[in-house]
Amino acid sequence: MAIGTILQASSYSLAQMFVGRVVLGIGNGINTATAPIWQTETAQAKWKGKLVIFELGLNVGGYCVVNWINYGLSFRQGAITWRLPIALQFVFIIMLFIMIPCLPESPRWLMSHGRQDEALEVLACVEDKTINDPYITNQCDEIQFSIQYECDNAVQWRDLLRSRNSAGTKTLRRLLLGAGTQAIQQFQGINIMSYYLPLVLINSVGLSNSTARLLTACNASSYFIFSCLAVTMVERFGRRGLMMLSGCGQFLSFVIITILLRFSEINKTCATASVAFFFLYHIAFGIGMLGVPWLYPTEINSLPMRTKGAAVSTATNWITNFAIVEITPIGIQNIGWRFWIVWTVLNAVFLPIIYFLYPETANRTLEDVDAYYRSNPPLIVVGDPDTTSVRRPLKFIQHEDEEIHRKAKQTQSVPPKDYEPANSEHVD
Repeated sequence: MAIGTILQASSYSLAQMFVGRVVLGIGNGINTATAPIWQTETAQAKWKGKLVIFELGLNVGGYCVVNWINYGLSFRQGAITWRLPIALQFVFIIMLFIMIPCLPESPRWLMSHGRQDEALEVLACVEDKTINDPYITNQCDEIQFSIQYECDNAVQWRDLLRSRNSAGTKTLRRLLLGAGTQAIQQFQGINIMSYYLPLVLINSVGLSNSTARLLTACNASSYFIFSCLAVTMVERFGRRGLMMLSGCGQFLSFVIITILLRFSEINKTCATASVAFFFLYHIAFGIGMLGVPWLYPTEINSLPMRTKGAAVSTATNWITNFAIVEITPIGIQNIGWRFWIVWTVLNAVFLPIIYFLYPETANRTLEDVDAYYRSNPPLIVVGDPDTTSVRRPLKFIQHEDEEIHRKAKQTQSVPPKDYEPANSEHVD
């Protein structure tokens, strides 16, 4: 990212700008594929959803800052109008360089690479307990069991592509569910609104360039506020609940935008009224579909597939992003208000897909999700309350309590290291 930023900010040719953008894109791709995984694997179960959603809220915070910079620099001329915004990326790159050495490695990654002692220490620090605490011991054993089970039932990439999936892990189903959230997010129309909102407001609504940029910056500010508000909602409403709530709000926004832009050909006031629903769309998107598609793949995929699953999901996001960014100007130019019918229909179609196919992952540990898929669940999830409930299923709580109780008894029965029993033959 640093190299790409230098190349772009110092560009004196289009070729150099292209090369810098590719290099920075590779760095950003690695970053976006890794950060959510690290957060979900390192945080407590009750915090992982909030942290990933907050990460995406900060992402929108950057989008907000960019729009205000763009608005301010729209009154200037010369190279500063594009060199300065690109160079400002260094502020955040330097912050990453300073912070990353202080971060612990994921305990699940450590255990999967045989570094048990380090993993135990990180788990104890995360939970604020001693390494001998029964809860930490149980969590360590659960992670180890999941790692071993997945290794025993591992599926190669070539077997996934040939639809040869292991019955025990449901690897392909989980991979598609995770990547599906990213495809749904993009085909719900967010990057029409984010990339092209000034263009839409100018061409479809009829606003001036300055007014369109100012409204885009104001919209970004409200978008940021509601994206951060989602942190307080993600565990209460769950992943399914937020995606459904967000999807309903987006569908309603597109319906009204389509109607108002249709009648704007008769009365220009209708086009002006549609601006409110562009704001509403971003509010609806920010409270759900912004963050959940980045969180869900890290929770739904098993440990051996978590990094690969997140990479596939991230790639799905960017390739669908690219497709939508390419077709939007053409669509607006060629079919006008009818272009918005496409996104209205897509938002409606995705609601039943989420409702019927996506299991809830809120308030569950990553090992709970692994245990759920080892039970060979059906494809349609709505028939099982444990699958759709926001609360952690009782069977997982009982199992964890039993294991912690058993390990606590074992810990109490183990004699000190300097103690030698009188008759070791009778010691179990």
